[in-house]
Amino acid sequence: MPKLQNVKKVLVIGSGPIIIGQAAEFDYSGTQACRALKEEGLEVVLVNSNPATIMTDVHIADRVYVEPVNVEFLESVIKRERPDAMLATLGGQVGLNLAIDLDKQGILREYNVKLLGTQIESIKRAEDRELFKETMEKINQPIPESTIVETVSAAKEFAREVGFPLIVRPAYTLGGTGGGIAENMDELDDIVSKGLLYSLIGQALIERSVAGWKEIEYEVLRDADDNCITVCSMENLDPVGVHTGDSVVAAPAQTLSDHEVQMLRQASIDIVRELGVRGACNVQLALDPNSYRYYVIEVNPRVSRSSALPKRRRRASSLRWTMLF
Repeated sequence: MPKLQNVKKVLVIGSGPIIIGQAAEFDYSGTQACRALKEEGLEVVLVNSNPATIMTDVHIADRVYVEPVNVEFLESVIKRERPDAMLATLGGQVGLNLAIDLDKQGILREYNVKLLGTQIESIKRAEDRELFKETMEKINQPIPESTIVETVSAAKEFAREVGFPLIVRPAYTLGGTGGGIAENMDELDDIVSKGLLYSLIGQALIERSVAGWKEIEYEVLRDADDNCITVCSMENLDPVGVHTGDSVVAAPAQTLSDHEVQMLRQASIDIVRELGVRGACNVQLALDPNSYRYYVIEVNPRVSRSSALPKRRRRASSLRWTMLF
């Protein structure tokens, strides 16, 4: 895929402060992104509020802003630097949320900044729980019985219909923040209340629990011409119910049969193509250990924690394929 000839300067959004156990992979991948962009002769402007990372070293980007990663400051950087394009998918959930906010407020359009990689509409379809559910139903991909809620009372009504346990997944959060498994009404009340506060749009997905099933992930790359490959499969040693960020992950998957590998691989490719992801993304699936039944859990339309596993097997040059469309 040839790079865009009208892009000379790129703004890269970092993930901000690193919490122990979270987000360090974005420093690694963002650093590789800056290096790959510079190798292509592009001018790189980096915004990241964390000075204690390799990414904010003066040699990584042409211009580094160690400032708050928010809409107000990003607009001031865009106004000053006038980048041709912006790369948000290497900054974790922070990057995705900021890209959506910048688009919503018309800032990208006002300063004529092109978004590289996955576009806003695709980000919304993957991150918005209702849109994601509709997309999976459209291509006949199985998802657990679920509902989208914006209030605690709606979550309780669904619980009375379906029963427990239930999984709560807030929309637009990093690392499962605000989510969890509820075994009763009191736990559901507590988790949903917190989840709605953490969610960027005050929305959460409540779904029937498949805790105990195998949790399988596929790292998928897709370009703007619909060329699509799976970099590798990954298997969490802990089953569904333990967040992937807290689990040991093996790459490639260790206990799947060839039929299971190919079945989930094809499902992942179909999902990524329907969502319209451009670049790297992570597909999470739950597989029944006693049958071929599976459910789609979620898709991260960006680099994720698990992405660090396959990415470390490639040099910076291969990352160009994921970014320069």
